[in-house]
Amino acid sequence: MSQELDALIAEVARNTTVEKSALAAIRGLSAKLAEAGDDPAKLAKLRADLAANDDELAAAVSANTPVVTPPAA
Repeated sequence: MSQELDALIAEVARNTTVEKSALAAIRGLSAKLAEAGDDPAKLAKLRADLAANDDELAAAVSANTPVVTPPAA
């Protein structure tokens, strides 16, 4: 039981960290959009920056998502 509790505590801590990171990213994006306003060059740079992060984010999600094997029927 202790190992299960320790694992649960670790998972809660990890989820909290991930959620706070996601919130920071969303707030940062909102601020960058507000800063860019209607400036086409700033908007293009922001779009390019977001596109550059797509693959990195997808890889991180994939690497940190456990594979669940369904039970044998």
